[in-house]
Amino acid sequence: MELKATSLGKHLAQHPYNRVRLLSAGVEVSGEKHEYLIPFNQLLEIKCKRGLIWGELEFTLPDEKVVRLHGTEWQETQRFYHYLAQAWQSWSEEMSDISAQVLETLVATLRQKDEQDRWLKQSELAELQQHIKDTFSALPLPTLRLTEFDHCRALYQQCLPWLENGEEQLKKRNDAWTARMLQQHADFFATVETSPLNPAQARAVVNGEDSLLVLAGAGSGKTSVLVARAGWLLRQRQAQPQQILLLAFGRQAAEEMNERIQSRLKNDEIEARTFHALALHIIRQGSNKSPLISRLETDNTARRQLLTETWQQQCAEKKAHASGWRQWLTEELAWDVPEGDFWQNEALAQRLAGRLERWLGLMRMHGGAQAAMIADAPEAIRDRFTKRVKLMAPLLKAWKSALKEEGAIDFSGLIHQAVNLLEKGRFISPWKHILVDEFQDISPQRAALLTALRKQNRQTSLFAVGDDWQAIYRFSGAEMSLTTAFHHYFGCGDSCVLDTTYRFNERIGEVANRFIQENPHQLAKPLNSLTKGNKKAISLLPDERLEDLLNKISGYARLEERVLLLARYHHLQPTLLAKAKTRWPKLRLDFMTIHASKGQQADYVIVLGLQQGHDGFPAAARETVIEEGLLPQPEDFPDAEERRLAYVAITRAKQQVWLLYNRQQPSVFVEDFKRLGVPLLRKP
Repeated sequence: MELKATSLGKHLAQHPYNRVRLLSAGVEVSGEKHEYLIPFNQLLEIKCKRGLIWGELEFTLPDEKVVRLHGTEWQETQRFYHYLAQAWQSWSEEMSDISAQVLETLVATLRQKDEQDRWLKQSELAELQQHIKDTFSALPLPTLRLTEFDHCRALYQQCLPWLENGEEQLKKRNDAWTARMLQQHADFFATVETSPLNPAQARAVVNGEDSLLVLAGAGSGKTSVLVARAGWLLRQRQAQPQQILLLAFGRQAAEEMNERIQSRLKNDEIEARTFHALALHIIRQGSNKSPLISRLETDNTARRQLLTETWQQQCAEKKAHASGWRQWLTEELAWDVPEGDFWQNEALAQRLAGRLERWLGLMRMHGGAQAAMIADAPEAIRDRFTKRVKLMAPLLKAWKSALKEEGAIDFSGLIHQAVNLLEKGRFISPWKHILVDEFQDISPQRAALLTALRKQNRQTSLFAVGDDWQAIYRFSGAEMSLTTAFHHYFGCGDSCVLDTTYRFNERIGEVANRFIQENPHQLAKPLNSLTKGNKKAISLLPDERLEDLLNKISGYARLEERVLLLARYHHLQPTLLAKAKTRWPKLRLDFMTIHASKGQQADYVIVLGLQQGHDGFPAAARETVIEEGLLPQPEDFPDAEERRLAYVAITRAKQQVWLLYNRQQPSVFVEDFKRLGVPLLRKP
């Protein structure tokens, strides 16, 4: 059956289509030069309209596309429309039955997923949404017409939330499941650690994402969460002990973790390791070799001697090198360098030794050849960087020769070899769950090791616990963006926050939290305290009042309470501490650098050295082009890492903090703290 425009209508309409023909399951609209086939499964609506003289048919297609036929005789148009609508409706009824059956199967799949007694992952949501899209595209009816049919409407509307608001649906579903777990396993969360886990800690433990970042503020119980996570995986039979890998950055932290796991979980098969111990294990298993760790990594004297002697020999033998080093030390470091054979100056050599260690360590961590290091450096500094790398090249060569002679390997080499073995498939990871402590300290090299492990088994989950507010090791290669942009590097997943600190009071928390979050690059998060604290829980005090302060504290501090003095550098230890044992015999007094205090806590904390200038805090930038070329780029905010260091110092305290400043040359931080309402005391 077909409908044609009249001769006059065809002439006056001047439209590309003047004829329509009814097919078995569609219509064909055509003209002199154009032809358009519209299957019923693409047709959304048919309208029959009457003009002043002729009729008009309008066919609506997806994406708001409309095809029109003009200039047809009105009665003929009505008759054709009647037959067409009847055929289309009959076809639609038949197809709606098929669509309903397909949708019933889809809804059953969604219901099954929803009712599974486990966490539903982000990656599964993506698969589920793709499955819904594929199912919809396979329906004989356009999805926009499904609501027209009673037996399709409800089924279709049950699928839409997962497609259009998938994140919200997933969260709602996982929140309900989590609440059930916390209730059903309340005994576990109450007893797995010495103190019951709070709701935020427990929610982090049961979160089943492939990539989970747990932001754990100072004193929020991150170790408890790591131990409980391992216990939960065992309790739920999600892993055997040998399938759980815990990683820490230092040997002491790994040992403490092992002790805690054995004590709380009564399990000695789960082993916490350092990244270096892990790399050593991979090399032993993957190459049947047992590499020896170079004594240069542990013998500070031997290491410095090798580097300084090589440097001195280099300067003595090559005038160009001596000239290059003189320029480096005077122009970049602004050091006073003696005339003549400056490299023979013992004080200068000793002063430089620490720098040589750091620069060589960064080059070894990069792991690439000199050309690769230079290519990776920012273009703006590449020329200067190239000159410095060439000056360091003999030291790198001497280091490698010493390792070869010793038949040993250094720490950076360990990680590089382990990654290489993993990428070649010579070691297959047995771990299904990787738990990492202090994740904010991770470097690109260690991140590469994690990535290589997870490539071995795509189902391996990463449970990373850390705090970007306490990222203070950029100087040794740590890259904060691996935490702040966690999912960019480690895949889709989830983030959660441990929102309660058990260490400091609300007043200390208020000042510390506002101070650190002035840097917009830090992740915003809540951190609530259990106790109030008074306005003087944190205060500013002139540094000449230190002895008066210790006198006062000695009058009320209990025997078991600890007083911790913190400074930016070890050599800033106050001389009056030499008489502390006799002057304040019952005062439990300790001194350490702020970096060393990470992970420590005390009842009372005294932060020293808030001054400008030499040995000031914040420290003046002391990076050379080597650091600029090999370290992660710092965020664009003044004193960003020094600000985090101050945050670490403040948050060691349980009860009270005194910030000791220099009245003649106060630190820029003093003004920041005053602006945040920290009182300025004249005396303790």
